[in-house]
Amino acid sequence: TSLRDEEDLIIGKALAGSQQAYTTLVDRHRAAVFHIINRMVRNEEAARDLVQETFMKAFTSLASYRSEFRFSTWLYKIAANSSIDYLRKKRIKALSLDRPLVTEDGTVEMEVPDYSYHPERDLVRKQQRFSIEEAIDSLPDKYREVIIYRHKDDKPYGEIADLLCIPVGTVKARIFRARELLKKKLKNI
Repeated sequence: TSLRDEEDLIIGKALAGSQQAYTTLVDRHRAAVFHIINRMVRNEEAARDLVQETFMKAFTSLASYRSEFRFSTWLYKIAANSSIDYLRKKRIKALSLDRPLVTEDGTVEMEVPDYSYHPERDLVRKQQRFSIEEAIDSLPDKYREVIIYRHKDDKPYGEIADLLCIPVGTVKARIFRARELLKKKLKNI
């Protein structure tokens, strides 16, 4: 049997109340779920709590899982939503200060780090980064999540589409629209 068939069997056993099946699913996916959450919230302690919350949500709603989709995609979407909810509640800035900057043509580029100490320049950069973070945080959820997945997590369009259960064309359109909104918000920096 394929890996997916095997996982479907394990999910069936978990639905039937098997603690061993539940443990198997947690063990298989815990590291990936932690990675997704930690990349979004940038706080290991909060990420560990959110991993637990994600698995609790997943297993209380396991009956709603549809096997035509990969279990991992369904689970990672729950993890991403838990992270977004957490960030919304805490208003913590999700992205690092080393995040890419949106350029005039809408592309995103990473700055090359300069380790020499220049207080004025460093202050300007921190202010720019803060402005960018605020701009991204102020985007509507559907635009913010595609920007995070694409430019922070370096996910390909197809994977983003799978995670969000939307067509690839919609992902591309949302990324384009998010970049347009960011350019407007950031035109003065």
